[in-house]
Amino acid sequence: MKVIGIGNAIVDVICKVSDDFLIKHSLTKSTMKLIDEDEFKSLLSNLRIEETVSGGSVANSIVGLSQLGNNVGFIGKINQDELGEKYENGLKKENVKYLYLKKKENLPTGTCLILITPDSERTMCTFLGTAGKINQNDIKESDIQNSKITFLEGYLWDKGEPKKAFDKAIKNSNKVAMSLSDLFCVERHKDEFLELVKNKIDITFANEQEILTLINAKSFEEVITFAKQIKKHIVITRGANGSMAINGEKIFECPAKSNLKITDLTGAGDLFAAGYLHGYINDLKTQDSLKQGTDLSSKIIQTIGARL
Repeated sequence: MKVIGIGNAIVDVICKVSDDFLIKHSLTKSTMKLIDEDEFKSLLSNLRIEETVSGGSVANSIVGLSQLGNNVGFIGKINQDELGEKYENGLKKENVKYLYLKKKENLPTGTCLILITPDSERTMCTFLGTAGKINQNDIKESDIQNSKITFLEGYLWDKGEPKKAFDKAIKNSNKVAMSLSDLFCVERHKDEFLELVKNKIDITFANEQEILTLINAKSFEEVITFAKQIKKHIVITRGANGSMAINGEKIFECPAKSNLKITDLTGAGDLFAAGYLHGYINDLKTQDSLKQGTDLSSKIIQTIGARL
């Protein structure tokens, strides 16, 4: 297997909202907020659902890699319920090997409200459900060891059992890639994420704001200096400024595409990572890997949802 992803198995519920809706419910635009089941149901009762699809950050990337013809798998915890069935079938339909044996759990399958405002920005309210209870027993060492790269999401990092699962995956991996996932995650786990990026992760994916926040940088030049100092592979998306990969002393850049009809920014980072990893595992040049990531992310932001 070329890439195995481990992340929160979440069913995305996509809704269009006004900016006033976010203000009314004290939601910060373009971030992710963890909510409980009651709050999820309360918010949903005021919304019209546009689409319901299998989601989760790394799972979206893994599906993208599969669509590009790569042999990939995914581990994420679901319940043996209606949404769990929908989630598993969504992966299998995309030829992703689902490497978790679902069973009856105490909590339902996780769900995420993706609220899209008129400017195409997405704000997420996530009820993790059983996804947030993943533990080291859910991960087979052989699955990890037989994969070229293990791809982890920052959303998964949390105290207790999820953290143990994360650590087990890292210890058994040939190479580890990780997405910082969200500014919320970076601020919540800054010291631990910094330790991971410096010492345990081979390839880090981040957007500009996430990486600036992680290292308390005031300018992007500080990010470049940091990446060179730690001699790791860091890939950064910069919105209209394109993307950059820093690998040791080498810096590669790719411009953003212009004249796009942007509909929904959900999944832009996920599909960028898919394109970049596709290039990386198939021995493309770094510049070409950046272009692959740019091509995929440019396609996804012109559709609703996080999967092509």
